[in-house]
Amino acid sequence: MFDVLVFVYENYWRGDACPQWEHLGRKLSAVGFEQDEIQEALTWLSGLSVATQGSGPSPASGAPRPVVVDPGWAPSERSMRVYSVDEQNRLGPECLGFLHFLETCDVLPAHMREVVIERAMASGSATLGLDDLKIIVLMVYWSFGQEPDALVLDELCDDPMERVAH
Repeated sequence: MFDVLVFVYENYWRGDACPQWEHLGRKLSAVGFEQDEIQEALTWLSGLSVATQGSGPSPASGAPRPVVVDPGWAPSERSMRVYSVDEQNRLGPECLGFLHFLETCDVLPAHMREVVIERAMASGSATLGLDDLKIIVLMVYWSFGQEPDALVLDELCDDPMERVAH
């Protein structure tokens, strides 16, 4: 599924520039993605659309409906996000640490963090790797129609194995 999401991110500059699900599915099939991978990604994207827009098509039947997050919602300065046991198990310490890093750098507002967590929980993975979480963060920015800051984009897209120490 994540390969499909990367393809969509790279080929459609914003969520509202993405074609209808049926047309997108045909295009993904023509590019060579497997049908089950396409269906999983389209269901996930549909849930992302619902979570960020507050409206849109429902996910495929049987899939849980995502939580709609109010972008005007803001926690108080003294509030703290407590992750459920399921969230901790799915995300793991590396992903939770990365989310905390993005929050403390003030590049991931609370309403976007909640969409990231909801979409991470909606992924089919039992545990989520950091690279997959970074794709989810990119897709949340994409769906909100926002371009991440250049340094954040570098952090999300950079492969740390290819970094050269100075």
